[in-house]
Amino acid sequence: MSLADHIFIDMCKDVIENGTSTEGEKVRPVWEDGTSAYTIKRFGVVNRYDLRKEFPALTLRKTALKSAMDEILWIWQKKSNNIHDLHSHIWDSWADENGSIGKAYGYQLGVKHQYKEGMMDQVDRVLYDLKNNPYSRRIMTNMYVHQDLHEMALYPCAYSMTFNVTKDKDSDKLTLNAVLNQRSSDVLTANNWNVCQYAVLLHMLAQVCDMKAGELVHMIADAHIYDRHIPMVEELINREPLPAPKFWLNPEIKDFYQFTRDDVALIDYETHEQIKNIPVAV
Repeated sequence: MSLADHIFIDMCKDVIENGTSTEGEKVRPVWEDGTSAYTIKRFGVVNRYDLRKEFPALTLRKTALKSAMDEILWIWQKKSNNIHDLHSHIWDSWADENGSIGKAYGYQLGVKHQYKEGMMDQVDRVLYDLKNNPYSRRIMTNMYVHQDLHEMALYPCAYSMTFNVTKDKDSDKLTLNAVLNQRSSDVLTANNWNVCQYAVLLHMLAQVCDMKAGELVHMIADAHIYDRHIPMVEELINREPLPAPKFWLNPEIKDFYQFTRDDVALIDYETHEQIKNIPVAV
């Protein structure tokens, strides 16, 4: 049975049973009707996914992998902050009349910085270090840039990746691991979406650096379930987990900038029915 399902179920139960309610407190998000969107929240959630064992897509309901892949390429490969470069419409409500979300996400990864080796943006720096100095303990990215926060439509939720390379005793290849730091996670709408897209990112980077994907450690400062989501989450976690799907990534791609959303697939991905009409707080 899917290990990701069990991690998700345990996390949801922990939030509901042991979390802190923000009801009646001052909160930023609202529902479409203008009502304050309160949550039950848990601090300091840490989930570990071993990508050598399975791909962490939920089977409790379907995660739209190609759309998740599209967003991660939008941020990490295109380094874009414009929704016109994105196939889905998940960012539409945050964009201005020109389609920009300001100096957020992809914009930050595309900013070039001066290093001893020359001018590079954060993604190219990661690729350079993984290929030239894989055992470095300094391979990381950060999109939470305080001087630019006032020009961001939304402060980054998943904001930092720290990469670390190890080697399994029975393998000739190095293993690429990563820690994903996230300040805030909407458990129902976005948790597995983020897990899947950063798992794909780890697989892509490993492949182009002639490594294999290892562990993705997801560190969440504030894992929360919105008040109107609780019945949906309770329905979801009462479902029986199914076998995890098999992950496929086009083995012909050796350049990170050549990947497309069609270069990824889940094989034998069997899921329960989707949860429909999920309200989204903004």
